[in-house]
Amino acid sequence: MENPFQDRPTFVSHTGIELTEAEPDRAAGRLVITEDHHQPYGVVHGGVYCTLAETIASTGAAIWAMAQGMAGAVGVTNTTNFLRATTSGVLVAVATPIHRGRSGQLWSVEITREDDGKLVAQSQVRLHNVKDLSAFS
Repeated sequence: MENPFQDRPTFVSHTGIELTEAEPDRAAGRLVITEDHHQPYGVVHGGVYCTLAETIASTGAAIWAMAQGMAGAVGVTNTTNFLRATTSGVLVAVATPIHRGRSGQLWSVEITREDDGKLVAQSQVRLHNVKDLSAFS
């Protein structure tokens, strides 16, 4: 799948996140880990997991919101639990909705290692449905 994050220089475009699935009921992506993703102790920085989770959840949430006639969705809370340290390889994130309403959504994200399928982080991302983009002007 083409990566829409590479179209312009945004924070996400610099992370290396690759979007692999984007539907209203499920979104997925992957990230090849490099030393750029490490914290000083040589393991993946917690912010990388948070960024991956919010990026994938926001994508699915925005697609759903747009199908409802809204402009999209933006994250307002990201709670990510780090379960296993990772130093290299590929992370895979899968996001699915827990709740979707008029003003907000809640999505669950599981991040696993591609090579052994072990769960390394679990997130819940709460998002606000954006009715129109004038709120950002």
